[in-house]
Amino acid sequence: MAPSRDFYETLGVPRDVGTEELQRAYRKLARTYHPDINKDPGAEERFKDISEAYDVLSDPEQRRRYDAFGPDFRQVPPDTDPQTWARARAAAGSGGARRGRGGARRGGATAEDVWFGSGGAQDIDLEDLFGGMFGGRRGGGWGPVAGADQEAELELSVEEAYSGVRRGVTLSGPGGTRTLEVTIPAGVTDGQRIRLAGQGGQGSDGAAPGDLYLRVRLAPHPRYRVDGRDISVNLPLAPWEAALGTSAAIDTPGGEAKVKVPAGTSSGRRLRLRGRGLPNPRGRNGDLYAVAQIMVPPRLGDEERRLFEQLAATSTFDPRRQS
Repeated sequence: MAPSRDFYETLGVPRDVGTEELQRAYRKLARTYHPDINKDPGAEERFKDISEAYDVLSDPEQRRRYDAFGPDFRQVPPDTDPQTWARARAAAGSGGARRGRGGARRGGATAEDVWFGSGGAQDIDLEDLFGGMFGGRRGGGWGPVAGADQEAELELSVEEAYSGVRRGVTLSGPGGTRTLEVTIPAGVTDGQRIRLAGQGGQGSDGAAPGDLYLRVRLAPHPRYRVDGRDISVNLPLAPWEAALGTSAAIDTPGGEAKVKVPAGTSSGRRLRLRGRGLPNPRGRNGDLYAVAQIMVPPRLGDEERRLFEQLAATSTFDPRRQS
């Protein structure tokens, strides 16, 4: 069995990392290893590890359980005392062989029952160690166990993330394939998780089902670049528009907008349209940045050439001598 990964090491962050530093580390790694960008054969698997680590550590409850129980946190029943769990783990490591090696098998035990023995000493079972916190065993099996939480990835376009969308999500599991109709709210961001209560794995013996978490991924876009809630888009300009200033129409996920281009704008200048990025239901919307991109005519007519030559002879501007 491969060694368990440490989520903090996967993201390259300390164990006391704050929310903003955690997010920055994830974004940097995600940009590097996203399979749509990095074609290395191992990039996709690395990206999945990064996403799993971020999903756990960015959720306060999951991070608390991970810090308390380590890689086993998903298997530990709710309300388990970390010290009791640690004692049980220590006993498992020092008490000898599993059932079938050193300890005797008790009548009615199932494959999931684990016994620890040491040269014929009195056996200790997990129920004794945990004081019955598993709800007791009935007929040789465990009592009711809540369903496991499940995760699925949901890819959206930038336009869908901006406006919200209703999508069918198909899930495959032991019980077969099922499709859920899910309403995605406007303003979801890349990496955000959407919780669907009670849509995860089924519980046993009447226990409650787990939850389903949909992890949002924004698909690469030919026009828009997204950073959190901010969106950037190129704004092509003619040389005279950049020099003299203009008002230009630009497409945004929310429709056409007008951007004022100041005179003397150079390529690369970012012109902000406040609040025109991804919406935020709980706060300030993101911004949209129009990035100036000066374009020149691929071919010049006679009069255009004459005017450009006249400008070249008249102007004292030297772009290579500007500070």
